[in-house]
Amino acid sequence: MYLPDFEYYAPVSLPEACGLLAQFGPRAKVIAGGTDVLPKMKQEILAPEVLVSLKNLSQLTDIYYEKGKGVVIGARATHNDLVNSPLLQEKYLSICEAAHHMANNQIRNRGTVGGNIVNAVPSADLPPILIALGAEVKLVGTGGERTVPLEEFFTGPGNTVIKQDEILTEIVVPDQSFTGSTYMKFGLRRSGALAVVGVATAVAMHGDSCQEVRIVLGAVAPVPMRAKKAEELLKGKAVTAELLEEAGVCAAGESKPISDIRGSAEYRKDMVRVFTKRALKKAVQEGHS
Repeated sequence: MYLPDFEYYAPVSLPEACGLLAQFGPRAKVIAGGTDVLPKMKQEILAPEVLVSLKNLSQLTDIYYEKGKGVVIGARATHNDLVNSPLLQEKYLSICEAAHHMANNQIRNRGTVGGNIVNAVPSADLPPILIALGAEVKLVGTGGERTVPLEEFFTGPGNTVIKQDEILTEIVVPDQSFTGSTYMKFGLRRSGALAVVGVATAVAMHGDSCQEVRIVLGAVAPVPMRAKKAEELLKGKAVTAELLEEAGVCAAGESKPISDIRGSAEYRKDMVRVFTKRALKKAVQEGHS
């Protein structure tokens, strides 16, 4: 398979990159790691006439903490940058673990966080845990910049609120009171597989009582979804094995999976039940450690 002909630009600033996207409109596509765009071009799924590379925007690779804002993850940071970040290992190990679930080591060395989010694949591993931790994304375009909660960023499979001239530049995980968080995934292989079901949880424990909780499901709806009924079931209650089982059943009922080659809708619902219970148990135990 060969790549079709295209024009290539490698701007040295964000304004220049956004200007190119505005100039060429739908004919242009942003490329960062290229692990999604290039294979789709070879398969004739995508046919952009112009590629705008972010390779010269080195500021988008940074991962750092800003007081009063939180942990900032540059959109060009690779999945392995997340896995190996001392800052994330200290503050949000669950993000490192979710990134480690992504594909294989070669892809993790090239694929970027921003690309994974903008592609809006329902089975993606990073969005559920980032949503559970209340992450926001910064979008920069020719008309300025805006911040959008990641939970509101996705509108459907492959679709987001990002505009043609906008670039996702950073993900911000704000300071918060959660005592434990985790992401668990079920795939058909031990490594490199797309999620059949993904479950992210974040809890704030006070003794044995669950004061705050977020449960986010991946691969079982058109976009990553909060299991809000299951969350309400847990809030303010002492956590028991029976309550975790009940929360799993509730989350399964809220999920909206389809049947495909990787599993039936009924099977996915049962996996939501199982993995919600497991993910909650792990997050609660982390809060007590």
